[in-house]
This record gives sequence, structure tokens and C-alpha cells, in this order.
Amino acid sequence: MSKQTEKIELTDLGYSDFFEREREDRGLMEYSMARVIAEYKEIYRVKSANGEYLAKVTGKQMFNAVRREDYPAVGDWVAITELEAGKAVIHAIVPRQTILKKKYNNKQDIQIIATNVDVSFIVESLDRDFSLNRFERYFVLAQDGNVTPAIILNKIDLISEAELNERINLIKNRFNNIDVILTSAITEQGLNELLTYIIPRKTYCFLGSSGVGKSSLINKLLKTNEIETKEVSSSTGRGQHTTTAREMYFLENGGIVIDNPGTRGVGIADADAGIEEVFDEITFLSGTCKYADCTHVHEPGCAVLHALENKELDEDTYQNYIKLKKENEHYEMTNPEKREKDRKFGKFIKKTLDQLKEFES
Repeated sequence: MSKQTEKIELTDLGYSDFFEREREDRGLMEYSMARVIAEYKEIYRVKSANGEYLAKVTGKQMFNAVRREDYPAVGDWVAITELEAGKAVIHAIVPRQTILKKKYNNKQDIQIIATNVDVSFIVESLDRDFSLNRFERYFVLAQDGNVTPAIILNKIDLISEAELNERINLIKNRFNNIDVILTSAITEQGLNELLTYIIPRKTYCFLGSSGVGKSSLINKLLKTNEIETKEVSSSTGRGQHTTTAREMYFLENGGIVIDNPGTRGVGIADADAGIEEVFDEITFLSGTCKYADCTHVHEPGCAVLHALENKELDEDTYQNYIKLKKENEHYEMTNPEKREKDRKFGKFIKKTLDQLKEFES
């Protein structure tokens, strides 16, 4: 049997006119609509107006899939046939309104974090995890996926009020128009503010490193200990990856939240537009550079470098922008282009070593 709950409407799960139009356009009206609320190995937990089901995609879908984005992800709306014994078949994925995705470290593949998200909560703990550059990376992911970012500074009970104000000022000086919510899962400070921020029928995804307290905050919002949590290691200062699978939860106030495994790296995946949006100050300056294809690294007449030299542009912001641009350009290269680049670099190293040998002899 499916996991039955009291009768709900699809809108309670985040369904909107956007998804209904897409459903009609793709001729999916004969199927039930369900939302993917958890993803396991080759199986998905979905929730419809009739309850929860364990579902698999059809063989046809698997045959036609050519990339990771062709498979369901947490947050997706899918067309299903509900079967007996709590099982279902997924026939199609309704086109996504928003998407959060990242690049696997040192791989070409894309990892979908979540879809159809309204707000991404970027969580950092104030005892050890605070990094403006990491915030910027998450902002790029959010902007590129048309998701609104917001910051949660967690574990505010672990630092002094003066230190807290200093961190807040750093954020305000570096970023514009980003909401900042201050919380502590231990003392429950800021939880009412966080709950008030979460609007019924909207979806919020918690992002951040392991151990910053994402699951603990969601437990507090749920008023349960549904999500298992562990303490941060006292010897390494690192969080433990307690959350191993993305999962969606539904709050009493009607808000929808997604818990996400901690990430040690935030790889930028095909996010050129997101970078330009987040670093809008540099994008504006680049419009007055001497060369249209200016890289803002060494060119004469570069407005960005001029602003940097005159301290009109923050050095850390500039360095992070250059780093993310290079990372994104590397990702956008095709595999043959990467192999050719690696081949040329290898030849350069070999030539240099041969020259050193000749010099030493």
C-alpha cells in the first residue's frame, strides 16, 4: 500500500499553473501528477494527491536518456501510473521551472542538486565554516538556475556579538540585496524568523558544507528528530555526512524544504550567465574595456584592472571572479579540446625538462 496521508491538493506540494501548462502541452493529462521527494539508487519516492509511492522510470525513458538531466531528481514533477502495493511507474518528467546543479569534482558530469526550487538557503556555521568566496560560488549556482539565494548564518551562539556583527558587515559590504537570517539550532535563536521567511507552497533547498547544521535546523522546523544528525568531529573540525540522500519535507505552515548532503566542493557547471549576474559590478565595468574579448587579466585599457588598481573594486571579489571564470571555461571545453590542451601542456613540460638536462650537462 502507498503511504497514505490525509487528502491533499497538488498545490500543497508546490504545483502551479506553470506545471499544469507544461503537462497539457506534452499530452500527459491521462497520468497522475506526483512530486519526487526522495531519490535512491534507481528508485524514487514520489508523492501525489493520493499518497506516497516507490517509483521507477520506464525502460523507454532509460533508453532515451543521454545525460543525467534526463532522469528524475528531487523536486521534479513527474507523470505516473499508480499501481498496487505502494508502487508506481514514472512515464515522463514535466519540464523544470528552476534547477540547481553542480559539476562533480574533476569530472565532466553534472550533478542535479534539486529542481523547482524557489529559494536556496546557503548555510554556513560561524564557528569554522565562514567564507565569502564560498557564498559567491553558491550564488552563481542559484542565479544560473533562476533560484533566489538567501544566507543562513548558523551557530550564532558560538561567537560573540561583536564577532557576529563583524561577519554581517563583511557580507553587507561584499554582497547587495541578499537576505541574511541568523540562527542557532541549540538555543533556537532565529528559528521563528526562519519559519516566517518560509512561505506556504514554496520550496526551499538547504545548501552548505557537512556539519554546518542544515539537518538540525530542518528538524527544528519539523519539530521532530526525523533526520539523523551527528556532532562535528572535535579532532578534525569537519562535519560528518549524516544526510546521504536528498529528501523533501513538508512543514506544518505549508512550506516545503529539501535537505541536501553536505558538499566539500562547489563545482561550477556551465554557469557563465550566473557568474555575470553575481559579479554584476565587474560585468558593468567590462562594458568599457578597450577590447570586447578582454579577459580582465593583463590587457591594456582594461576597465576592471583599472578599478582594481584604484581600489574601486574589491581584490577578493576580483580574484574569485577570475577563478570561477577559468573553472567555467574549462568545463565548457569539449573532451577533445581538454585532451589537446593537456597534450600541449605535456609537451611543454617534456621540452622544459629536456632543456634543463642539457643545461645541467
